[in-house]
Amino acid sequence: MPPSPPTPLPVPSLDEVDVWVDTHLADLIGPSPVARHPSIRGGQSAADAALAGWDVRGYASTRNEVWPVSRQGASGLSPWIRHGLLPLRRVWDHVEGGPTRDVRKFHDELLWQEYARHLHARMGRATGRSLRAQPPPVDPAGAERAWDGDMACMALTVGWLEEGWLPNQTRMWLASDWTVRHHARWQDGEDRFFRHLLDGSRAANRLGWQWTVGTGSRKRYGFSRWQVEKRAPGLCDTCPLVDRCPIESWPDGPQESPWLAQADPRLRGGPDDAGPPSAEVTGEPEAVWLTGESLGDADPALAAWPDLPAVFVFDAPLLASLQLARPRVVFLVETLADLARRRPIEVWRGDPRVLLAGRRLAVTHAPVPGFGPRAARLDVVATHPWPWLLSPAGGPVTSFSAWRKAVGTVPARNAQLSLEVH
Repeated sequence: MPPSPPTPLPVPSLDEVDVWVDTHLADLIGPSPVARHPSIRGGQSAADAALAGWDVRGYASTRNEVWPVSRQGASGLSPWIRHGLLPLRRVWDHVEGGPTRDVRKFHDELLWQEYARHLHARMGRATGRSLRAQPPPVDPAGAERAWDGDMACMALTVGWLEEGWLPNQTRMWLASDWTVRHHARWQDGEDRFFRHLLDGSRAANRLGWQWTVGTGSRKRYGFSRWQVEKRAPGLCDTCPLVDRCPIESWPDGPQESPWLAQADPRLRGGPDDAGPPSAEVTGEPEAVWLTGESLGDADPALAAWPDLPAVFVFDAPLLASLQLARPRVVFLVETLADLARRRPIEVWRGDPRVLLAGRRLAVTHAPVPGFGPRAARLDVVATHPWPWLLSPAGGPVTSFSAWRKAVGTVPARNAQLSLEVH
């Protein structure tokens, strides 16, 4: 008897997400000390509420504060930004009219996110290699000594990491402790971030690690007790190692990395995987294929075809290799459950190249290495442009400042229409 054709999974309600994840995806999830983030929820509804409650006032002076949590000034919007629930342009416009210093600093952070995407669109998987300078020499035992849980600062921040989110200042602490101080491979630390963080992306994660450990900018960030006492006052007083702090002084070794003998020439210029500048439609689609890069209501393909069902595939072979932590998967399922309240959606588990074969699809281009090979195997009849904040210009991505000079300025709000199609 021939096997039954595959069928989509039942779409859960938001109240059913935990049971649904355990039933349908548990074998694809990596080790997870916690089941879900204690407060961050997936979905457009949660994203809209978070943005509406975000006030940029005071951001410039408080964004690097760590502890107590009440002192933190980071927006916490990155999980929804990462999955396209909050497009960068929408977040950019949300803070307009706020205090000039705070708006400028927040806009700089959004541009850093955009730069990370441009760099990744150019370099692809090569961002997993040291780009401009040599890393510290690798100690095979370094990972065993890094992130010492006896230290209050490490226990706190590793705990936040395993929940799924932590402010950028502490990401630098962890990356520096891992590689600059203990000489563990930065790629292994970045993998840990990617598995756990709700906003985990190869673009932003790898750029952050390379900047911190000196392979992207040459200068290494040296984490020591001084940063903890400045950004988390009083935390050291709770530490059992307060009188014998392992990070009392600056890490040993040079503060600058030697340049690579030959950096990848693509950093200086070249083609980007930017996608089409406007929608390319060759037929009538029957469904909108959603990817993890763009799951929001403003996804260009979703917006262009409002009467079509959405389709999302949990790519089982990919997930089995990534071993994402449970909070990341819960966030994605919550996002799909929330979307299902507004339009029909099919959720599948398997290989998208097999499950979606033969269906005419509309999709938003995703500027990540895995998108092109999958899309090429499918009948994509409508490809919509990625909503760039600044369109890739093919110029240098060697540094943030060089990239910023090449791409120019963000268009004014009255140029939004042209921005969306380019």
